Amino acid sequence: MGSPTLTQLGRYRILAELGRGAMGVVYAAEDPLLNRRVAIKTIIMTGDSTERADYEARFYQEAKAAGGLNHPNVVTVHDIGREGAVAYMAMELIDGIELREMMKQSRIALPLALDIIAQVADGLAFAHERGVIHRDVKPGNVMIVRGRHVKIMDFGIARMRESDIQTRAGTLLGSPKYMSPEQVSGERTDHRSDIFSLGVMLYELVTSAPPFSGSSVTRLMHNIATVTPRMPSALNVSLPAMLDLIVGKALEKPLDTRYQNAAEFAADLRACAAEISLSPGAPLADMDATIRLDAASAETQRIDIDAARTEANGDAIKTMASATVARTRATDTGVHLILSRRFDSAQAVQRLVERAAANSGSVAQGAQTNGLDTTPNGARAPSAVTRAQVALRQLQRDPERRVLAIAVTVAMLAAAAIAFVGVGE
Repeated sequence: MGSPTLTQLGRYRILAELGRGAMGVVYAAEDPLLNRRVAIKTIIMTGDSTERADYEARFYQEAKAAGGLNHPNVVTVHDIGREGAVAYMAMELIDGIELREMMKQSRIALPLALDIIAQVADGLAFAHERGVIHRDVKPGNVMIVRGRHVKIMDFGIARMRESDIQTRAGTLLGSPKYMSPEQVSGERTDHRSDIFSLGVMLYELVTSAPPFSGSSVTRLMHNIATVTPRMPSALNVSLPAMLDLIVGKALEKPLDTRYQNAAEFAADLRACAAEISLSPGAPLADMDATIRLDAASAETQRIDIDAARTEANGDAIKTMASATVARTRATDTGVHLILSRRFDSAQAVQRLVERAAANSGSVAQGAQTNGLDTTPNGARAPSAVTRAQVALRQLQRDPERRVLAIAVTVAMLAAAAIAFVGVGE
């Protein structure tokens, strides 16, 4: 930290400089009346007296709107004021790290990335319901406290940044890569512009690459307005198909086909996180079956069916089973073991299906208990996206699922064949 250039702003005693931006300086300060530390963000008033008066009036209007937001995911604004040519905003002092810096340090795990974006969406939804639009949603305006709690900053000066972007296009303030198509084309913006910007953040978090780029600001803006980015799973094959659909909807160019509210966006992100928690590797009940083989001199053989897990993806239930059969040992040389007619493979397949359905039902019940909007099988598909689409996309991307579908079909055919032979004999 450098030495503070000011010692006092209004009633606030400046303690240290926290950072500098294009619009002013951020200080750590002390409020002597309430005996608490605050962050002071300054805005330097520029231009002639008329322009400065308009600038100040808009700043106060926005700051007052932001001051009315009381939400766990929004930084609280305590006070606004002016000292000479400097307008300032006093807000809660956050002991955390900017998401921008967190992204530079290491790749963020997918469950945490989804949780962070969902929390930002929660804060935006609260603000949007009260008529407050941020207009500058980006990692630099998101603070992470205690490793995962989100605080959105700069609601009060977002419109000031937008104004500067229009008048100083050669020196864009903020990060243009997070702008919405309507912002870069100079059209009217609303709360759905924030949702697009949040979709850009989500894309970058899960792929480590921005959805839009360009060799110049002009080219970047053109791409934002016209180019459809590759699906996230094309850059990171471990991502679920459901996430492709969520990101695609958030980054829709037309406002009417984009998410219409941030709360819906947050709900889909949490449904996706629930899907990930049910992926192979999550501990679900193992299944085993003991099968006796008929032979006069053969020992009892055991088939263990391990790692049979279920995964809820919309209506797609994934059941994986691997069977290991121990070597048979016979007391009489040359004894060849045959499959006993007492082993009903159709019944075994039915048991697998019933067990999978039972596990899926318990998942659905748990999701409802947690307040999630679930489908009958326990996974909430993205709004306006059919469950069949989710299942089909995942079957197309996952060879294991296709092999499983074939294996189950073969098992059922084998069961029918055995039953038919048994009747014939």
